[in-house]
Amino acid sequence: MTADNPRSRARRRRDTEHRLTHDIDIWVASASADGAPYLVPLSFDRDGESLLMATPADSPTGRNLAATRTARLGLGDTRDVSMIEGEVEVLEIDALPAAAGDRFAARTGFDPSPSSQLRSSRGDPIAPATPYRWFRISPRRVHAWREVNELADRELMRDGRWLV
Repeated sequence: MTADNPRSRARRRRDTEHRLTHDIDIWVASASADGAPYLVPLSFDRDGESLLMATPADSPTGRNLAATRTARLGLGDTRDVSMIEGEVEVLEIDALPAAAGDRFAARTGFDPSPSSQLRSSRGDPIAPATPYRWFRISPRRVHAWREVNELADRELMRDGRWLV
């Protein structure tokens, strides 16, 4: 797209939903209670409503998400980005239904469950030193744009409802 041809908001929503369905990784921005920022890429799965990701409970991201219950996500590259602000629900690793965990593992190629983390030489599961948690993020606000000509109409979701 050029500066003369901005995408419609409906097209940007379709493009964002396509990425949410087909991309595997997303940038996750969080902040500590005292405002120190932290940014990491994490794999995710989307069930149509929320995004599911896993990270160690005691990592900076895990601690930040659990403490503030908010996150900002970046999907795509800097010339075609969708920014998602969301509310975070924290789930212990064994609290998620097995089917959802299996879907996440199949989609991302990563299984954060303790039994899949490490195995002894006999094949017995070994619990990881740092347990993982699930983080379910419900989008509340979505912006998407490519160039400056799309900035004015970049808001696609507000208060958890699509505007287009």
